[in-house]
Amino acid sequence: MEIIATPNKTKEILSKYPFVFRKKYGQNFLIDTHVLNKIIKGADIKEDDCVLEIGPGIGSLTQSLALRAKKVIAVEIDDQLIPILKETLGEYENIEIIHQDILKVDLKKLIEDKNNNEPIKVVANLPYYITTPIIMGLLENKLPITSITIMVQKEVAKRLTASPGNKDYGAISLAVNYYAKPKLIANVPHNCFIPRPNVDSAVIKLEVLDEPLVKVKDKQLFFNIIKAGFIQRRKTLINTLYKQKIVSLSKEEMANLFKTIGINENIRAEMLSIYDFAKISDALSKN
Repeated sequence: MEIIATPNKTKEILSKYPFVFRKKYGQNFLIDTHVLNKIIKGADIKEDDCVLEIGPGIGSLTQSLALRAKKVIAVEIDDQLIPILKETLGEYENIEIIHQDILKVDLKKLIEDKNNNEPIKVVANLPYYITTPIIMGLLENKLPITSITIMVQKEVAKRLTASPGNKDYGAISLAVNYYAKPKLIANVPHNCFIPRPNVDSAVIKLEVLDEPLVKVKDKQLFFNIIKAGFIQRRKTLINTLYKQKIVSLSKEEMANLFKTIGINENIRAEMLSIYDFAKISDALSKN
């Protein structure tokens, strides 16, 4: 079958249907085969893989996944796209299209039913407004997932892959690093899509860890400290922890505790690694 991810083929497909782009779904269809190949290569799709694709659109990426994977489960929310997908992907017996909102899908049951609870790989082109809920849902729910390869806005990709001291480093950077190893696969200019978005995109891969990167005594406290630390990122961590009443210690008591674990009492959250936050969390968990 002719490749879907080209300008001419995409326009031809869309002209056959009364399709209207819905901004709320962040619909931008990939029309660049070079980018497509980078996604496939980055996701490391093998012939025995089961792939969950979130938001297949008209099937541009789905088609390439199906040519390499054992099975592709494509979850699409927009009812306008279901008849299009049935036409564009109809000849591929290893594709199953599920018409549903990914945020409402019981993914544990889906993986159990469709892949005998064996590990899967996730590939997605995510709209901005649900990027974080989807990523964290996939990571936090202890699902049998080996990797998540996603197209996101470039600015979001910077935050997901940022290191301490970087202006893009924040709570989401740490949350992702707790569960997975992030890696930038490719930068994608806005002219690789129909319609063209207002911003550039990037493809990142999250290799899901078997165990969290750090072990902490109190996971909730650990994440509360991180969240509080970036509410006012220009303030010292001790000041924000005190203001947010994360622990029942005075500033002086926290300063002394920081000294005992070898962390500067005047440090800001944006300068701390995930290991530093784990050390602080465990020290404060006693209080």
